[in-house]
Amino acid sequence: MLDQPAPDFELPATGGKTFRLAAARGKPLVLYFYPKDNTPGCTTEGQQFRDFHPQFQRLGCAVYGVSRDSLKSHEGFKARMSFPFELLSDADEVACKAFDVIKMKNMYGRKVRGIERSTFAVDAGGVVRREWRRVKVPGHVEEVLEFVKTLK
Repeated sequence: MLDQPAPDFELPATGGKTFRLAAARGKPLVLYFYPKDNTPGCTTEGQQFRDFHPQFQRLGCAVYGVSRDSLKSHEGFKARMSFPFELLSDADEVACKAFDVIKMKNMYGRKVRGIERSTFAVDAGGVVRREWRRVKVPGHVEEVLEFVKTLK
């Protein structure tokens, strides 16, 4: 996937919007895939993207969070956490499959199918320039921001 055009997809977004990846060309963007709204790691990751959002904006970079949660869940999560970016609802796993983030994971000793926390930096031309898989939240957003600074 690295250095390849990002797979196009269209998903419902918070704020009554529809997001289409191909329509977002012209400026860099970050897509971060996370397992579930209102869970500790996902909340912390979202808060960090929120806190660093002004710096992403200064670089002309949009940020979008993606999970399989419903739009209703996303709207509540976004409001509670004051996220300044949109969350995309991928209930049918369209983007998740395109970016190959659905994995079998161990959850309390059971195998479950879910989103592997992953982030993708896409340049203004729509090409994936960096991917982070099996993301650990501490320090991740800062690393993504440092990479985005190189996308000029």
